[in-house]
Amino acid sequence: MPTIRWFPRQGPPRAFAVYKPVTTLGRALGNDVAIDGPGVADHHAQIAFDGRDFNLEEIDRQGEILINQKKKRRARLVHGDRITLGEVELAFSSFAESTGGPPSQREHSSDTDRDGDPTHRDFGSELAGVRKLHEFSERLMVHAKGEIDPLLSTMLDGIVELTGADRGALLLTEDGNPTVRVARDMKKENIADAQGHISDSIVRRVLETRRPLIVSDALADTSFSKSESIVALNLSSVMCVPLLAQGELLGALYVGSNKVKGLFEKSALDLLTIFAGQASLILQNAMLLNSLRADKDKLVKELHDKKFGDIIGACASMLEVFKKLQKVATTDISVLITGETGTGKELIAKELHRRSPRVNGPFVSINCGAIPENLIEAELFGHVKGAFTGAIASRPGKFQAANGGTLFLDEIGELPLNLQVKLVRALQERMVNRVGDARPEKVDIRVIAATNRVLEDEIKAGRFREDLYYRLNVVNIFLPPLRERGDDVLIIAKALLSKYADEMGSKVVGYAPATLGAIRKYPWPGNIRQLENRIKKALVLCDKALIQPEDLDLGPEATSPILPLEKAKEEFQRKYVLEALERNNGNRTQTARDLGVDPRTIFRYLEAERGAVPPGGTEGEPT
Repeated sequence: MPTIRWFPRQGPPRAFAVYKPVTTLGRALGNDVAIDGPGVADHHAQIAFDGRDFNLEEIDRQGEILINQKKKRRARLVHGDRITLGEVELAFSSFAESTGGPPSQREHSSDTDRDGDPTHRDFGSELAGVRKLHEFSERLMVHAKGEIDPLLSTMLDGIVELTGADRGALLLTEDGNPTVRVARDMKKENIADAQGHISDSIVRRVLETRRPLIVSDALADTSFSKSESIVALNLSSVMCVPLLAQGELLGALYVGSNKVKGLFEKSALDLLTIFAGQASLILQNAMLLNSLRADKDKLVKELHDKKFGDIIGACASMLEVFKKLQKVATTDISVLITGETGTGKELIAKELHRRSPRVNGPFVSINCGAIPENLIEAELFGHVKGAFTGAIASRPGKFQAANGGTLFLDEIGELPLNLQVKLVRALQERMVNRVGDARPEKVDIRVIAATNRVLEDEIKAGRFREDLYYRLNVVNIFLPPLRERGDDVLIIAKALLSKYADEMGSKVVGYAPATLGAIRKYPWPGNIRQLENRIKKALVLCDKALIQPEDLDLGPEATSPILPLEKAKEEFQRKYVLEALERNNGNRTQTARDLGVDPRTIFRYLEAERGAVPPGGTEGEPT
């Protein structure tokens, strides 16, 4: 069993056994390795055993860690490593040293081993145990995605063989009651009626205290000699250790013999404790995987009910979008898709095409804001050889490429005014002229446009032609922002994680509960595109099985605070009054009349806005 040796400035060195799945180091007395010295934080670092390696990890980001004089935040420990926490020197050893034992060893019913030596070590047994643990970890890596019961049976066979026990059992707590999950005998066979072959009183003691226990002679032990289960089973030697994972009690690991008294030594309990720590991690991961598989199956069913083609949504506003989309898809009329950037406007356009009679024709997309102004005309309508510098050959445009299908004009609000005139003519006549060619070409297309701008405002500002607006906006489909779609954001986040985790071969299997809460609260100003990009980044950088809020840059500061109800009402009223004022061109009297309030109320909200009157507004009647 590995140890940590501390070299204090005064007094002899002290050794601490590393016998838990997670061993904590720091100044606070509650740490497994409580050390004191300059620069040591209350909870400085921890050593986590993952079944193969012992890894030192920081707990307090302010606490400095040196491994062999090199700064580290996380490192795999090997025999002989020198560790510096603050100004305190430690050494890691892969071998057992006399430490006085962990607390669990000092509370055994038998205080000495068979030789009467409390520090006796059977190094051959320990080495065999480490090998067994290594073999078990290797099998776990191969079978981690399969059924857990066969793996646990193999593990128990190894433990029974290693300890010399007659039988072993693994119990899980279900609704607070321990239930045998797997039980095996020395012949590597399953035990029938396994619950009747273990001592309830010993298991209950271990689960209540959460401490490992050796009973060398159960029938003679004053603590258990009156137990009906021990008398009935004629038990002699028993070891039982709790299964703990991150403070959660999962169950217990139990081995026993009714033939040999004093069969088990303290070193065997140490080994069983390490096995239990590894088994706890396995069980926790297995339970998590089973839960995630169930979540994935549930998500598939939910997506079946909540998907419209490739579009995910179940909120009322999206159901209205789907209803409208289904009606207009089969027609040939022009559609204008509006909404904030990143809401999925191109997905809607593709779904319109997929459900239209033009589905066998091409779907051609062009981003009107991504092409330089001097090239956009040629991109739309094509050009002939020699039409301009660099036109070394005739080339069709997007209109010709989309013939017989659908042309999607994304970011139509970015189109220059001079091109808007030509686009109006092309839409009206279904004829286009290539740049440098006077001969018109007939095209048979359906046009779908999209923008994140308010085109009505662009028309008022003289940046968008009204006649083009009415040509495009025969039917309008508005996509709501992600923040207004309720639980849709969680369904979309899970679907994106499932999709990109498979594509990237990531080990991430889901979100931590706190992450789902953070996703739901965050306003997502970049909408689905922002969510998608954050998930991709997390899958690349996350080292854990579950994505944490910080992996998505969703710390406490990222979410909007929940306002008190009165403040929220006041904020809503302020926005509503200012919106009504703008619709009335800044006329306070008319706004007050529409809202049914005194004009002085309107003046108060204007004062809150530093007395500004909306542009182009009139004062109306004096207040």
